[in-house]
Amino acid sequence: MKTGLQPRDFKWVIKDRLATSARIGGQGFQHRRVRREEEITWLVEAGFTTVVSLLPGTQNVRNYETAGLEVYLAPVDLDPEPREAEKVFPVIGEALAKPGSRVLVHRNFVDDTVAGLLAGFVVFAGLVDDPRVAAMVIQEIIGRPLGPTARALIPPPGFDRGFGG
Repeated sequence: MKTGLQPRDFKWVIKDRLATSARIGGQGFQHRRVRREEEITWLVEAGFTTVVSLLPGTQNVRNYETAGLEVYLAPVDLDPEPREAEKVFPVIGEALAKPGSRVLVHRNFVDDTVAGLLAGFVVFAGLVDDPRVAAMVIQEIIGRPLGPTARALIPPPGFDRGFGG
């Protein structure tokens, strides 16, 4: 039986490999040290090995590392441009490439930016060829439609993945 608290808005994107959630412990004035500790405990017990933080700072990094989690920082602006998003995809790919890795991608909220980055990543990684299918899949996973911000972050058909894919 797992202890701790499952992070808010937790969803699997790729079952047992890649997930997303809101910032561990909450954000801003809602951030709670005890909740952060409980959510990190849950992540460790659920077998997570890595956190990819899309936050602009180093919030929680020391806590993740103390718990034995590897951390990748891939900060994105509040309203990122597609070129900025393309820099995040290889970071997620590198984290997932490690044998046995279980990766959590988070930002303050699972918002349109996170949804768009995840849809873009599945196209980038070659898991889905059609950006429209990627958008539909991520919409189903997060439980809401993707807006224009999210859709702008999904690479177009024929996107050059830059790694031979």
